[in-house]
Amino acid sequence: MTRIDRYMLLQFLTQFGFFALVLVSVYWINRAVRLFEQLIQDGQTALVVLEFTALTLPLVISLVLPVAAFAATVYGTNRFASESELTVMKAVGLSPWRLARAPLAFGLIVALMVAALAHGLVPAARARLADRQADIAENVTASFLRAGSFQYPGDGVTLFIGSIAPDGRLLDLFLEDARSPLRQIAYTAEEAMMLRTDSGPRLVMLRGMVQTLETVAGELPRLSTTRFSDLTYDIGSMLSVRSKPGRDLRDYSTWRLMNPDPALLEATGATPARARAEGHERLAQPLLAPVGALLGFAMLLLGGYSRFGVWRQVIWAIVALLVVHMLSTTAASQAAKAPERWPLLYLPAVVGAAMTLAALWLAARTRRIRPPARGAAP
Repeated sequence: MTRIDRYMLLQFLTQFGFFALVLVSVYWINRAVRLFEQLIQDGQTALVVLEFTALTLPLVISLVLPVAAFAATVYGTNRFASESELTVMKAVGLSPWRLARAPLAFGLIVALMVAALAHGLVPAARARLADRQADIAENVTASFLRAGSFQYPGDGVTLFIGSIAPDGRLLDLFLEDARSPLRQIAYTAEEAMMLRTDSGPRLVMLRGMVQTLETVAGELPRLSTTRFSDLTYDIGSMLSVRSKPGRDLRDYSTWRLMNPDPALLEATGATPARARAEGHERLAQPLLAPVGALLGFAMLLLGGYSRFGVWRQVIWAIVALLVVHMLSTTAASQAAKAPERWPLLYLPAVVGAAMTLAALWLAARTRRIRPPARGAAP
């Protein structure tokens, strides 16, 4: 790599750090605010909120880096053009193909960053986030274990606890399930205990009674009572707590997605073709970084020098990037509907590369000098 390549690469990396920081901050703060509101409403502490927002950061960075690479290349190339550095480079005989070496190296560096995130940090963070969400879901019931007041943890559900013993026993429990207007059930118990199981929280009630009020059209309401010495109730379903969360394909490593095993398929409920399509989507994601960098550079080489700047080329570069990202979104949705269409996931990178080559070819095409007209003075 020559000195001029190192100079251009250093300028791109400097601008890339700035744009990446700004875009990640804006995107992450937007997501963190919504997550903060949700967790605070569930009664979680600030440490839990900080942990959840930190676990979402790798995903945000992986989505933002290709856009930051494009912005850095466009800004850097615009600066080279405005300060006549690009003109000097062309004057010494450097063709657009030769000048594209620096943005290509820059795009490959960003692609390695995206690949490390997509194949390593993002799946690990998502798996950890899924585990923590499952823990939070099972601990939601603990926020309703307050003595001496009526609580309404769900629509049509009323809970009252007389007192809580030092050993954790719930004394004088009242629980009403009126979610169905035709069948209302009230549970009373002298003692109760909250137990955690693999399938979710369970409420074990001791020495109590169940009163069921059923209403049938055209008949009088009928009340039936049943006494029990012990009764186990799935309180997790009543409180809308997901007892056994299903895994997401994005929580697993790329190697397991490309070679799905029965445990993965059972946990996610996906087919082998769908798992492989998710793996191909990860493999295609880093390709957008060099495509975006080269596309921004090549588009700004089109056209000659103008004292009004290269704003037209900037607009064309943004339009080209939008086309690539629209194709990426469409390909992802098509692969989600029909996993056998996973080759479409690589189409945005191919189209972006084709537009880049076309722009470089147009920029490198030499202009023909018209011969002087006959009779004109030499």
